[in-house]
Amino acid sequence: MTTTALTEGAHHIGLTVPNLSDTRSFFVDALGFSQVGDVPAYPAVFLSDGTTMITLWQAENPETSTKFDRKNVIGLHHFALKVMDADALDHLHGQLGSVDGVDIEFAPEPLGDGPAKHMMLSIPGGIRMELIALPA
Repeated sequence: MTTTALTEGAHHIGLTVPNLSDTRSFFVDALGFSQVGDVPAYPAVFLSDGTTMITLWQAENPETSTKFDRKNVIGLHHFALKVMDADALDHLHGQLGSVDGVDIEFAPEPLGDGPAKHMMLSIPGGIRMELIALPA
């Protein structure tokens, strides 16, 4: 039996972060996203790479918030963004290793038996992100 999905992919990903400015800078400066809007009173910023929108919200009290724990907190385990190809993934790995607040969990490696490659990192604020290069 074949079914047709009733959704068409992600519209946006919303993340609560401890430092809105630091995480915004990561997406804009390190990944080339553009800021497409904001709500200063919330505060929130809206960023896009032309395909995916990322919404960032400032945590109300970061000092008392619970840090992300992918094995014990229900909810987001990580989110993944596609990159153009394996060369772009390798380039990002080299570039992101020197970005403040970024913690690389593992370098680009085959996903399963390949040919896709991926890497895992934590962005400023501690949220886990995967970058993935799919074969052409």
